Amino acid sequence: MKVVQQTIGLSTRRRCEMIDITSQVENVVRESGIPDGQATVYTPHTTAAVTINENADPDVVHDLLLTLEALIPVNRPGYRHGEGNSDAHVKSSLVGCSERVLLQQGRLVLGTWQGIYFCEFDGPRSRKVIVQVLGL
Repeated sequence: MKVVQQTIGLSTRRRCEMIDITSQVENVVRESGIPDGQATVYTPHTTAAVTINENADPDVVHDLLLTLEALIPVNRPGYRHGEGNSDAHVKSSLVGCSERVLLQQGRLVLGTWQGIYFCEFDGPRSRKVIVQVLGL
């Protein structure tokens, strides 16, 4: 069993945004030299997330962020956390901090329209994503 781990640095520009990181994850997989196995994409931030969704139409990202904001507004009455980012913590927990993607013949096994996204809910900030590739 072989394990390769690499950190990807990101700079976000808006309070809430989704950044397609598929190509950066593909680079880590390619550099690992591991043909078959899995890649875990993880962010160690409590106000950010990682998800897989459509990367062909940018309106999908818009609609996802619009819906999350409607369901979990920034200034919801009753929030107690004093930093003003309670919504970001809730969004992070609902979306999740990691995704696992299968590898086959040195490539990510993603659907035709799928991409891997870093989700920023409390930006702009400097962030990181850790990619761990595990396989034979």
